[in-house]
Amino acid sequence: MNAVKLEMIGDHIAKISLNRPDAYNAINDEITQAMDAIVKQTEADSNIRVVILTGSGDKAFCAGADLKMLSQGRGAELYTPDGGFAGFVYAKKTKPWIAAVNGFALAGGTELCLACDMIVATENAKFGLPEVKRGLIAGAGGVFRLPKALPEKIAMEVILTGNHFDTAFAFQHGLVNKVASADELLPVAIKLAEDIAVNSPNSVRESMAFIKNMGTKSEHQLMGESTQLFIKISQSADAMEGTLAFVEKRPPVWQN
Repeated sequence: MNAVKLEMIGDHIAKISLNRPDAYNAINDEITQAMDAIVKQTEADSNIRVVILTGSGDKAFCAGADLKMLSQGRGAELYTPDGGFAGFVYAKKTKPWIAAVNGFALAGGTELCLACDMIVATENAKFGLPEVKRGLIAGAGGVFRLPKALPEKIAMEVILTGNHFDTAFAFQHGLVNKVASADELLPVAIKLAEDIAVNSPNSVRESMAFIKNMGTKSEHQLMGESTQLFIKISQSADAMEGTLAFVEKRPPVWQN
């Protein structure tokens, strides 16, 4: 059984499933190597415009690192040079990834979600960074990504208590984009992916990169950089095609 499954949904959407349901989709060495390769595969495939990441079964999205491997002193096998933990959390990704979260997404599971660009979650999903309860820290992106995704004091509480929080809390504070029933999780995630995939891949890619690189730049800096980006994009083949398709009342054929 493959620890990670990749399948295409329609023309431009890839679905990636962590496939260790009996182990709550915990990250082992096999998942780590597979995810590292899959990220590179999706990046290289110009036909893929959006990727959905989910977990097999109905119990967990991902329960974090495989504790059996950690207890055996094999924690280093859960990292790759290019992707970091799970071969994923620090991987370079220029295409949108949507986490479709069913059940538990704890510790490294939450950090996988934070490494994605959007999150759709079931009503009963559970998140959390319990590392402090084990004498550790959320070192796979959690300690710096969660404070960017939540108000600082809320993130401080989550990280320092290590307590779980539910989808309602995550949605209230803007961590989760959409909430769905278990039966509707994938359809809702796919609809979101389709709404993105229909757009210019070039415009999506450049917009996403701009948002991710804003950092602490001033509004004056961002005004100048966004103007420069707009000028560059407006001269692209996709910009000409998009405006022509609108005038001709037809779907655009993107050049990417």
